[in-house]
Amino acid sequence: MEYQNYIDEAEEKKAEIAKLFQQLKKKKPKNLDGLFYDAHEETFQEIDCLKCANCCKTTSPIFRDIDIKRIAKKMKMGVSEFERKYLRFDEDDFWVLKSSPCVFLAEDNSCGIYDFRPQACSEYPHTDQRKVVQVLDLTLKNIEICPAAARITNEILNKIG
Repeated sequence: MEYQNYIDEAEEKKAEIAKLFQQLKKKKPKNLDGLFYDAHEETFQEIDCLKCANCCKTTSPIFRDIDIKRIAKKMKMGVSEFERKYLRFDEDDFWVLKSSPCVFLAEDNSCGIYDFRPQACSEYPHTDQRKVVQVLDLTLKNIEICPAAARITNEILNKIG
């Protein structure tokens, strides 16, 4: 299946997925983390982020202070210089990239700062973490751009929806 098909399928079912996520946030089933983790693991055996990179092309991660310090140091820059050159505050007062696609994204979809990338990048699409119920709203947004998040969400819907 083409990666875009996962997104299209999830988009068609978005209202149904949103309703399920609202129910899950109220009920908080004990096995929810396990269901998401299993779907995540299975999905990433099939999906290769380097063939997509939609997340890097269309959105910006949140850069925490610790991320900024680590990346600036690795790039042999001062924190202020790094912030001035690459970042801006978004409407929620988080540091994000000034522009899309990500300035660190290479032509082959690899990441120029992969080994010291922001935590938000290393955890993306956040579908294998504990207490996944806390990021269901974010997951609902991620299905619009991430075929893996879309596929995982479709699987969850098919299993418990």
